[in-house]
Amino acid sequence: MMTDKILQQQIEYYSARANEYDEWFYRIGRYDRGEKNNQRWFNEVAIVKDALHKISAVDDILELASGTGIWTQELLGIGKKITAIDASEEVIAINRSKLGLPSVKYYIFDLFTWQPDTEYDLVFFAFWLSHVPPNLLNSFLTKVNQSVRIGGQIFIIDSRFEPTSTANNHILEDDRNIYQTRNLNDGQEFQIVKIFYQPDELQDKLKQVGFQAEVKITDNYFIYAHGKKLSNALYNS
Repeated sequence: MMTDKILQQQIEYYSARANEYDEWFYRIGRYDRGEKNNQRWFNEVAIVKDALHKISAVDDILELASGTGIWTQELLGIGKKITAIDASEEVIAINRSKLGLPSVKYYIFDLFTWQPDTEYDLVFFAFWLSHVPPNLLNSFLTKVNQSVRIGGQIFIIDSRFEPTSTANNHILEDDRNIYQTRNLNDGQEFQIVKIFYQPDELQDKLKQVGFQAEVKITDNYFIYAHGKKLSNALYNS
């Protein structure tokens, strides 16, 4: 299947990109879009971080697609213990080298085959939902629901469709095309899934699996959602 091949490429891409990933977030190299755009980016990052840190302290956090630790270190200010899961051994290694704390436990799992076995006070994932193919979205969000205790919370961060958010040699032309081409600094090319959600759409998806969520956007770059689990998933698909 086309989707299976893309998902395997997606894992390979993030593993190969591990040492470059922070360049995107910190607007370095190919991601440097000039002083004005960079400042706009960091201002909007601050808005999202502020919203995240308004969450009351909790005991246990599950971070899905934990990446290189950019958000793991933010979560340390909220939770006593963090379980960090990612499909890429390479990004987990970077995350671990940055933080190296006994309060963070790391696991390597493909999130499409991962099965939850514990409930957490907060489940968090950043820049991951946009990489979930539409035909797998319901089953993934159902697993997220199963990972949150009743009354527990979710916090999601992702990208808006904005051409200056990606590298200067990546072209975003159509926000309805779920497959995007991505290049590394050395020219390697990969196909990945990339879906840009509208607030109402994301809110509805979360409601369907038992979350009451408020979804917000920043002016240009980010969409984020904070919600509470009110019930178990309404379906498993």
